[in-house]
Amino acid sequence: MESHHIFSTFNEEEVKKAWARSMGMASPARRVKWTAIVLTCANKTHTQALQKELEIRQAKGYIDRDVILLTVEDPKSNVGSGGATINALLTVVEFISARKGYTVINPDVLEDAKILILHHGRPYGYDTCGRVFTTLPVHHTSPQYDGLVDTIDTYLKIFTEKLAVKADPGVWIGSTDMLLSIPADAEIPWEQSEAIAITVPSTPQYCKDHGVFKIDTQGFVEDILYKEKVGNLESCQRSDGSVPSVVGIVYFNEAVAGKLLSFYMKPPLDACTYMGLDSGQPPLQLSLYFDVLLPMTTGLSETDFVSGERSGTFGKPMLQESSESRTNMALARSLLWKELHGYRMRTCMVEGGSFLYLTDLASEHKKMMLACPLERCGFKDLIWSNIIHSCMEGEGQVDDKVTIINSRLQGEVTVAARSVVSHCDLHGRINIGRDSVITGLNVEEVSKKKRTINFGEGLVIQGYHIYLKTLRTSPYVLTVHGRFDNIKAPSWKSTSSFCNEPWLVVLNRTGITKEDLWGTELENDNQTILTAKMFPVFHATDVIGLREILWLQGQLADDGERTILKRWRTSWRLSLEEIQTFTDAGKIFEQRRELFYNISNHEICNVLTKQQHKGFRNVYNSASVEGYSQTILKSLDEVASSTRSPGIAARTLANIADVLGCMAANKGGLRSGPAANKSWSKAFGYLETNDLAVGVAALAKERERWLGRPDLLVRAARHYEGAAQILIRQAVMTAKEFFKPQQGTLPRINKWVTAECPARIDISGGWSDTPPITYEHGGAVTIVGLLINGKRPIGVKARRIPEPVIKLEICSDTAESQYVECKELGDLEDYYQPHTPGALLKASFVCADIVDLMSSKSLAKQLLDNYGGGFEMQSWSNLPTGSGLGTSSILAGAVMGAVLTAGGKTCDPEGLVHAVLYLEQLLTTGGGWQDQIGGLFGGVRLGVSEAQLPLKVEAIDLQVSERYVQKFSDRLVLIYTGKTRLARNLLQDVIRNWYARNPHIVTTEDALVMLARECGRAFTDGDLEALGSCANQYWEMKKRMAPGCETLVIQRIMEVLRPHSLGLCMAGAGGGGFMWGIMKEPSSKDMVEKLLATVEVMSLLRHGAILIQG
Repeated sequence: MESHHIFSTFNEEEVKKAWARSMGMASPARRVKWTAIVLTCANKTHTQALQKELEIRQAKGYIDRDVILLTVEDPKSNVGSGGATINALLTVVEFISARKGYTVINPDVLEDAKILILHHGRPYGYDTCGRVFTTLPVHHTSPQYDGLVDTIDTYLKIFTEKLAVKADPGVWIGSTDMLLSIPADAEIPWEQSEAIAITVPSTPQYCKDHGVFKIDTQGFVEDILYKEKVGNLESCQRSDGSVPSVVGIVYFNEAVAGKLLSFYMKPPLDACTYMGLDSGQPPLQLSLYFDVLLPMTTGLSETDFVSGERSGTFGKPMLQESSESRTNMALARSLLWKELHGYRMRTCMVEGGSFLYLTDLASEHKKMMLACPLERCGFKDLIWSNIIHSCMEGEGQVDDKVTIINSRLQGEVTVAARSVVSHCDLHGRINIGRDSVITGLNVEEVSKKKRTINFGEGLVIQGYHIYLKTLRTSPYVLTVHGRFDNIKAPSWKSTSSFCNEPWLVVLNRTGITKEDLWGTELENDNQTILTAKMFPVFHATDVIGLREILWLQGQLADDGERTILKRWRTSWRLSLEEIQTFTDAGKIFEQRRELFYNISNHEICNVLTKQQHKGFRNVYNSASVEGYSQTILKSLDEVASSTRSPGIAARTLANIADVLGCMAANKGGLRSGPAANKSWSKAFGYLETNDLAVGVAALAKERERWLGRPDLLVRAARHYEGAAQILIRQAVMTAKEFFKPQQGTLPRINKWVTAECPARIDISGGWSDTPPITYEHGGAVTIVGLLINGKRPIGVKARRIPEPVIKLEICSDTAESQYVECKELGDLEDYYQPHTPGALLKASFVCADIVDLMSSKSLAKQLLDNYGGGFEMQSWSNLPTGSGLGTSSILAGAVMGAVLTAGGKTCDPEGLVHAVLYLEQLLTTGGGWQDQIGGLFGGVRLGVSEAQLPLKVEAIDLQVSERYVQKFSDRLVLIYTGKTRLARNLLQDVIRNWYARNPHIVTTEDALVMLARECGRAFTDGDLEALGSCANQYWEMKKRMAPGCETLVIQRIMEVLRPHSLGLCMAGAGGGGFMWGIMKEPSSKDMVEKLLATVEVMSLLRHGAILIQG
């Protein structure tokens, strides 16, 4: 047993750990119930695309369904963070007021509202969609949905699951220019106040480039210092030398939020809202920190504030303002002081937290992507990895110290150390130098010569989709600069560089002049990488893009004719700043999604063809939300039609059913249901005749007619599951290879051949014997054969009779016997309809090759020629229907044994086990192999099957001692619950979840196989307590496999018996039928009956049980 191959497939310790994790999963984190989430946006052309991104997240359940989602464009450019906040608050309150039935803006809606406002921020030099939608090296663990994780997703989780959990209703405002990391075990020391700024401890050295709160002796914010010298920050230091840093997150309670809302009616503050714009007000720029929060500090005078001494950039004096602007701002600041100075602001210090400001330096971006501080947050539903949702094929080499996100690398693509590659589709011979950042780059095979493309070290290369409104086109543009370049530094500075080379070197190497880049009118201080018209967009005659980028970075030399320079000069070019302004966010998001699903399709095909244990229901759900279901369906069609394996094809068709079910989005009814609509019969017919490719094509053609409504999608899914069942039957029928009856002695006419079998209980490992699990995963089940009330409850007898007919009698204790007489071949042809009287007995004659339904000879002729007459058969079972004791399969084994013997053939029990597998597929009832092992072998057996086709099963005799057999029998009780189990319904759900490779199901299957071995050890060691522990674990695993199998009746019985038992479990699939238990004391039947008398369950039948040795 120990050396059997299936057990070496799994690491026992790892399986146990995985099962323990699965059972001990933490309850969902406490979450804030937001009223609304608002994303502000300075670029109005991005508004629709950003709104769609929020709505996709809500459709996937990452944001609660009833939360109001708004993307609010700033009313004017440069309204500042304070102006954008007030405008967003006005917009969302107006929306909430309308939803609640008000006809005017009603500030009362703030009383119980929890509102989150996130500012999208400025363009970001290292991601084409900005800081807030930078994709991180992390993925969701949710089995429901999949997709890329952007910084906005972590912002939402930090607010929803950490920061705002203890807060009263109010408004939260967050900047997305920085990453806030809060360790999993960090406490949020929340004390409710009027205004609260979140802060984390940091060093004065780091904060000299950022902001610091100065706290007074009463705990209020005295001042806000920005970009101060280290010496000036000493007054802010805490006892440990750290300072409370500004991290861009603020909370306002209802009163303060209401005051901010009122500004839309108070000139000149209304000028920062869309209402002020619509009223013709002149522009007004407000800073959240130095115009809105500063009046709430305790250390600033009204004179200093109103004079504007703290209202410039970073809280410094305003530099150049017109007289009109100064007057307008003085009026605004005077009003702000008057309205807000009565409120006080506190800080909430998150000890152990940290923040990373996302500057315009490539080094900060690389730090985030290579070792993201957000990993410290410890979100249990996120897994961090340096390779996320990417496909790498070919002979390329990728260093271990890189980050690759949502990218496809095919061919000879090499990525050197400490580089970041995201949203790239690269094919061919490509070398990416170390310390580089590559985003959105698409490179096809360059030529048949396979020329190598070299990207130098320390480069930032990005592919942008931009929208040119006047031309109504969206070209793809490449940009490049170096990781050491300061993109805002004037080119005249000696430290300024481009592609990590001094500007002078670049200009000399390329022949480009300053006038080419900046013209003649731009001031020297404004001549930066951002403003240089460096990057070609169009050329009148040539294709431009990649060659120019390679030339600019110095990896491609120009020829003597200066061809590249000439083409560059005659092209229409844009600066990086203009490209960022023209970014087509919608198209970039769509390109990322398309790449994501292309990679998903590739992985799906690989997993299916290589028969790996990974599921994709989360991808299918996401595809239905994002509009990529048809793409996936086509890929699955290709897999199903191209394979020769019925197992792979069946799994693929089941996956197509899953896609259709996901498209229905729980709106079309239950997945389980009939699958015999005549519209699908032609396709089914092709599958039945093994014409797989034609059958799959016919299914796809019919499918197109069923995509219009959720109910039709669900019905189509049922038929795809029906198609998969056809192929599962074909896969299981390969077991017939191991059913090889031999010629024996033909019994004399009228001599009865009798076969009687025990029932069985599965002690551990059940479900792992169920097709397709058994041949895709491998199975192991510990089985015990049982006499019921001292008798073998299942039997059949058969004999030859002179008359050339087949007479069948199905006996029953609870109903009249059924009689069937078959005189013609046509009388046997309905054997595959399991509810037809005598179907099992009819199928046995076909399976045993007693009768050939395809023969031109009549039934009578076949019987007379081969057997000298016909047959008579009687079958019986003394167990109730749905007992869970394996009745139908054991009866099938007995029937096969009897009919073979009556027909003069012999077969060993192992061959009969395989015969039953084949027979039950003929019957279209399906079934595993544990029942017939228990009934045909008896005793205590360990059944095993490998993950392979043809399907082969072994029955290992555990050779349990007579002493332990008696000890086990004395303590075994068998209890009928009075309820019929619904095995078929449970089976459909289990197979569906297995084909979806639900992670819990896969983990449980691993655990079931290992538990069967552990249970076998308990039997051979004579350890009843270990056996009882196995029984209890087994029941937990059954409940995980088939939720709903523990009815209220079962639960009540187990509650009563558990204190007196070593272990309890339901036989078979559960949900009804028999329960078995190992009691602490021997001969416990009477005690059990007394205990059950206290359970309010009617019609409980109790059966004694003893072990039967083989």
